[in-house]
Amino acid sequence: MGLTAKIRTRDGWAVSHAVVTVTDMTGAQVLRAEADAEGAVRDPNPMTPGPYTVIVTAVGYAPAAATAIVTASGRAEVGTVTLARQGGTELPPPGPWTVDPAHSTVGAVAQHLGISSVRGRFTDFTASVEIAPDDIAKSRVEAVIGAQSIDTGNGMRDEHLRSPDFLDVARYPEITYRSSGLTPAGSDRWTVSGELTLHGVVRPVALDLAYLGTGADPWGGTRAAFRATTELHREDFAMNYNQVVQAGIAAIGTTLRVELDIQAVQGESLPQA
Repeated sequence: MGLTAKIRTRDGWAVSHAVVTVTDMTGAQVLRAEADAEGAVRDPNPMTPGPYTVIVTAVGYAPAAATAIVTASGRAEVGTVTLARQGGTELPPPGPWTVDPAHSTVGAVAQHLGISSVRGRFTDFTASVEIAPDDIAKSRVEAVIGAQSIDTGNGMRDEHLRSPDFLDVARYPEITYRSSGLTPAGSDRWTVSGELTLHGVVRPVALDLAYLGTGADPWGGTRAAFRATTELHREDFAMNYNQVVQAGIAAIGTTLRVELDIQAVQGESLPQA
């Protein structure tokens, strides 16, 4: 074995799309190798003994350089090279992730009587996330929410929200969201662009997204946490009902603040209980 190396993020995840370039002291390229799915580089060809410069690059990461000394055996063990994401916060490892509804919340807040807020949540939803390995902008998210599962803690109010005045769940049983792109919005935030289908109307909706971290769970899996928010206007989705209780004050505000607290499990399915 000639050159060996491991390419990792600061969180310890493999960078499977990394490229390792080796140059001699004159700057001439003597080797170019790509990392495998485990972020490992293993080139079998022995190298001429001496010092070399190793440059590691990967889309979305700042380049890293290291010096390698090839011994008389023709081997160079670079060890672990850590890449930092361009723009700040590390992201979860690439691949599919499944949102865990039992540890996630899809909520909304509306103003009530102009003086307080009413909070509600949807208890029936499924969602999946695909983290792209080579370009974070290509990552995707899809979600399906059961409209009838709205819960504000008041049965009479919930039935009204399910009626044709609002969600009209008999005609539009599902609320869906499909992303179309992801762009940086700061050192640790992103904007998710996508389309929301609500009450039979399709509108572009952007989510303000923060990634909160990744860790092991008690069931042997890996979980990632996210928080996202946005604001919706009911009239944009043909929900124009309102009751004016006095001049200029509506019973229910027309602006909804959507708050998403999400836990996703690495893989295409949730662990069996």
